[in-house]
Amino acid sequence: MLVAITRKVSPSIGRCELTHLERQAIDVNIACAQHLAYEHKLAKLGCQVHSLPTEPELPDSVFVEDTAIVLDEVAIITRPGAASRIPEIETITRVLTSYRKLLFIQPPGTLDGGDVLCLGKTLYIGLSSRSNLDAIEQVRSLLEPYGYIVVGVNVAGVLHLKSAVTQVAKETLLINPAWASKSDFIDYEFIEIDPSEPYASNALLISDTVIYPTSYTRTRKRLERSGIELTCVAVSELAKAEGAVTCCSLIFKA
Repeated sequence: MLVAITRKVSPSIGRCELTHLERQAIDVNIACAQHLAYEHKLAKLGCQVHSLPTEPELPDSVFVEDTAIVLDEVAIITRPGAASRIPEIETITRVLTSYRKLLFIQPPGTLDGGDVLCLGKTLYIGLSSRSNLDAIEQVRSLLEPYGYIVVGVNVAGVLHLKSAVTQVAKETLLINPAWASKSDFIDYEFIEIDPSEPYASNALLISDTVIYPTSYTRTRKRLERSGIELTCVAVSELAKAEGAVTCCSLIFKA
């Protein structure tokens, strides 16, 4: 069984951290409705959804992916790169204690889960404004006993690695080649996003189905032509907070 940990949208999401986008007004009611539809998609795909209550004073807290890396053997509690987000790890730590042995990133390491792309036993970690080399070395040391390989990759022009590249099939990655280099990912095939949709490379693969934003119609056609099975959700309000479909859940085997 798959577990999906989510957290309700904070009413203060309009005060979210922003790095690459200009601040826009976020309609909290629409954001909440979109998030609920997203949770319904997760449940329909077989996930047992554990939806945490809202954190009114933590604007970015709906983006639970950034707080942990959950693997089959252990979970690593991250240390988010934005200081305002560090309190988010408290509730996630309590929840994950029931599922996994916990390991922790320590200062001066900073790591957002959105920078971690796990492909089998290899973790690709983006060197971004939120995740640093010290954290990558910590992850490498923590996971060495479990047989994982950790590879640091450069990210340019975007917040997180998974804003630039995600997995859409067993051996296929969806990528924006302007933000991540194909040469960092060995033995994978690629589908490139339509250049007119730079943020279209974030997709969430669950079993054989990809949860994908409704906004990126041109890239969606490329995915469909490649035989990728899609189920689409609207995330327009969450996108204004530099969010996307991967960052709204922590998904792992129970």
